[in-house]
Amino acid sequence: MNHLRRAFLTKAGAVGSLAVFASLLKPATVLAAAWNSLAFSAKEPAEAINSAGYGGASESKEIEIKAPDIAENGAVVPITATSNIPGTTSMAIFVEKNPAPLIADFEFSNGAEAYISTRVKMAKTSVVRVSVKAGGKTYTNSREVKVTIGGCGG
Repeated sequence: MNHLRRAFLTKAGAVGSLAVFASLLKPATVLAAAWNSLAFSAKEPAEAINSAGYGGASESKEIEIKAPDIAENGAVVPITATSNIPGTTSMAIFVEKNPAPLIADFEFSNGAEAYISTRVKMAKTSVVRVSVKAGGKTYTNSREVKVTIGGCGG
């Protein structure tokens, strides 16, 4: 009986220590950036662009977008974007005809290279827009991607 009691107390102490340690870490608050729920839940492209802080952007060819002219599968469309604008601090990808136009919003710090590569889901043929914040101004560039098989939403 003494062995059972000892094993129970050992395990209970370990579980209690783990709970205290886990409560001190709080990775969601430490590692995650602020979530812009208004921009990500917007249904209209203009609303998403304005909510994300990229409204009134100037067209710029300094933003290079690499995406297929025709995507055979809308569920996995590769998109690569590079900003050659000095002092780029953030980039966002918008797909105009998606149910949620804001796909992703990236922030760069300490002079990081303004380059992103990702795969997005596209509902149908649409304009893909990449917007950039640099030097207190906003810039944008876009290109059309044709989708032959539906991605999000069929």
